[in-house]
Amino acid sequence: MEGRPPVIGPPLAGGDGRVYIPPMTEIGKGGSLETRRKRLLFRARRRGFKEVDLIFGTFAARELADLDEAGLDQLEALLDAPDQEVFSWLKGEAPVPAAYDTSVFAKLKALCRRKNPTWNV
Repeated sequence: MEGRPPVIGPPLAGGDGRVYIPPMTEIGKGGSLETRRKRLLFRARRRGFKEVDLIFGTFAARELADLDEAGLDQLEALLDAPDQEVFSWLKGEAPVPAAYDTSVFAKLKALCRRKNPTWNV
């Protein structure tokens, strides 16, 4: 098929010719843990919703270096969730779906419950 880009992964639904490039979550997929942590730190600080930027950015600055791959996966899943929903979960205004109710979410929630918090983003 001339003129079409090579398919790197499974095509997106709809068969419109776009390709899906898998995330760099494993060393075998082209990313190191250091690169992944840097990418997650950037994403945590720049989500687009200031309150959530501060919460996730502070969490990432404090905890990211100590997270194992499972923790990084949990953080990445939370970063993929919509800002308003995550903020509602953190404030306790909406129930946390089971897929997001993880040890990383518990640490984020504990960060929000601190007395006299400082936000260092």
